[in-house]
Amino acid sequence: MSGDGQIGFEHFAAVDIRVGRIVAVEDFPEARRPAWKLRVDFGPEIGIKRSSAQIKNYPPEELEGRLVLGVVNFPPRQIGPVRSEVLVLGTYSAEGVLLLSPAPNAALGDRVG
Repeated sequence: MSGDGQIGFEHFAAVDIRVGRIVAVEDFPEARRPAWKLRVDFGPEIGIKRSSAQIKNYPPEELEGRLVLGVVNFPPRQIGPVRSEVLVLGTYSAEGVLLLSPAPNAALGDRVG
């Protein structure tokens, strides 16, 4: 990273961001901050991965079936009893985290680039 905060394109290209579909949402009462445990399907190449997401501003029924974008090549993180394997992407707002979503016709596993 340069002194002005800019990164080279090769650093961005190293982040593997893919289209996934949330297939299961579970409560995560052990989390320090309110969160859901998610299972996200990234298609046949990557499969289903687990994530912990601080997105309690969404009810479970609004999350299940939703297309999302997730970073699939970060190392897993242990968050309490949950091994989070992907980072589901969103923006921070006054209402909480707002999930980033691809176009409705995006295929599972499509890569962002």
